[in-house]
Amino acid sequence: MASVKQFQVTFDCAEPERVARFWCEVLGYVVPPPPEGFATWDEFDRALPPEQQGSAFACVDPTGAGPRLYFQRVPEGKAAKNRLHLDVRVGTGLVGEERLAALEAECARLVALGAVGVRLLPADDENESCMVMQDVEGNEFCLA
Repeated sequence: MASVKQFQVTFDCAEPERVARFWCEVLGYVVPPPPEGFATWDEFDRALPPEQQGSAFACVDPTGAGPRLYFQRVPEGKAAKNRLHLDVRVGTGLVGEERLAALEAECARLVALGAVGVRLLPADDENESCMVMQDVEGNEFCLA
């Protein structure tokens, strides 16, 4: 049986480029080059039929280590809690006040980009603290 070598994470959203560019900033990802024959993604988008324009966007890890993130426009809005979410690991190896400071600093940076801080989940006997947040379209993610 073959093993999976790569995967992509797909987000349903209303504004694919806006959400993709937010996640580029969060993760240090980049927008890949446009398809051959197009100088920019805007030029490529204008070449699509009107109903497909602005319908998708992607970003990639410039190191090639992380998964490609793909954002696709869907007609319905977000109605409930995500069944899957990303954990952005900013406090790895940190504990106590040092971890809280790292989470709060990253939360402040992401709020300036349009994210929303929802709540802090304090450390307990099994888990370190983490911060529940929402991206620019309300999709939950955690700073861990």
